[in-house]
Amino acid sequence: MAISLIDASILVFYMLAMVALGVWVGRDQKDLSGYLLGGRDLPWWAILGSIVATETSTATFLSVPGIAFAAGGDMRFLQLALGFLLGRVIVATVLVPLYCRGKIFTAYQILQQRFGGASKQCASLLFLITRNLGDGLRLFLAGIALEKVLGIDLHLCIALIGIATILYTFFGGMKAVIWSDCLQLVVYMAGGLLALKILAGFLPGGWAELWEFGNSSGRFQLLDFRWQSTETFSLWTETYTFWSGLIGGAVLTLGTHGTDQMFVQRYLCARSSRDAQRAVIASGVVVFAQFALFLLLGVALAAFYSTVEPQSFEHNDEVFATFIVDHLPIGLVGITLAAVFAAAMSTLSSSLNSSAAAAVSDFYAPWAYPEIAEDDSQTDHSRKLLSAGRVFTIVFGVLQIAIGMGASYLSRSVVGDALAIAGFTAGILLGVFGLGMFSRSAHQRGALVGMVTGIAVLTAVKFGTSISWPWFAIIGSLTTFASGFLASQFFPSLSPAVSTVEENSRRDEESR
Repeated sequence: MAISLIDASILVFYMLAMVALGVWVGRDQKDLSGYLLGGRDLPWWAILGSIVATETSTATFLSVPGIAFAAGGDMRFLQLALGFLLGRVIVATVLVPLYCRGKIFTAYQILQQRFGGASKQCASLLFLITRNLGDGLRLFLAGIALEKVLGIDLHLCIALIGIATILYTFFGGMKAVIWSDCLQLVVYMAGGLLALKILAGFLPGGWAELWEFGNSSGRFQLLDFRWQSTETFSLWTETYTFWSGLIGGAVLTLGTHGTDQMFVQRYLCARSSRDAQRAVIASGVVVFAQFALFLLLGVALAAFYSTVEPQSFEHNDEVFATFIVDHLPIGLVGITLAAVFAAAMSTLSSSLNSSAAAAVSDFYAPWAYPEIAEDDSQTDHSRKLLSAGRVFTIVFGVLQIAIGMGASYLSRSVVGDALAIAGFTAGILLGVFGLGMFSRSAHQRGALVGMVTGIAVLTAVKFGTSISWPWFAIIGSLTTFASGFLASQFFPSLSPAVSTVEENSRRDEESR
């Protein structure tokens, strides 16, 4: 199936506009701080928009409607959003002030202050591997959507989206990422609302029929308080329950939004700690509303393809894209597809910029210029580091394109695998940060043992059990913390004892 020339032109114009925005915003980039952190002078509401757009990929835009569309699907996915909101409140209260006390570039420099350089680099490397692997899968899903609507080769589609994202991130840096994220948030939310309105109009009974269908099919079920295992139910293997959503979602968010460089980097762009806290908490409310919209779209799609145009689909991820191409009027198809790629490009651009920040600050700068302070953006090496940041942006962009192309040969649930990968990183890094914050006796050797143990245990859980992914972050964080703490008691430290992360940061702040 192919779209009209008008719709294709709208889609191409949108991509070119994003590249142009990046070039314009980045025209006065002079140092690493401006390129990676927007000069630490961005308004809280722009950071809010960027946080939401960053965690909303094509997987969200296309696959979340598929959750409610599926046979037996419902709205219980929203229970995760409750956990996401709770986790954000804790992140804003405990971790954001910690990051905003010092002039750091990455979250993992905090670990260097507490444990040493090896811990920082191991944590940063774990972030780089899992972030680029997960976002390569998201790029693959975006490519599927473009292939469906343009009728061209999937690998070419993946390359086109990836190259467009690389270009505006390369030229514009963090400012381009955040301002384009805000624009893309508006585009894809408007696209979702527009598609929902049109879907309801296709139903003979309109909105009333949609509500009736949702109620009669059980698709409006929101809460599932079951906790005791039975012959047909297990709390640990059922993905969408209140307890896995609230607890698992909160811990996952503590890891992703509390220790993931892609989100921490946004807090470092804020004008103050208070602004960063405001953006983090408010983003949870917006994400809840966003998930509700996408799930309602799934219910509307189920009603349409059950009563108006009966049809079956091999993959639920394809349902929304199929409706867009087949049933939206010319012009609106292009706008809605632009919304699909807005969701993809916002996540990918953030991933490229944060990966470049981690590579430059945690690996390249200490190796190339060990004599300079890591928070000094006004040195003679500033332009060289800026150039290195742009080079790494291209490197990680090409890597994600390659992963996306490789994923085309595999059969998998993109949402499940992307979130499971996030759970790996979130839990392990949260455990290491917890070790640094709450244990005075923990040291670098113990932290490294904790990370390795956490990876091993999560790998066994993922591939050897049927435990659902919302529990991965909890298992990873507890395993990492416990094994790191025990290793610190049994193995001698390689360096003198140091204070907790919070004490070190407070001492640095007082010295300034």
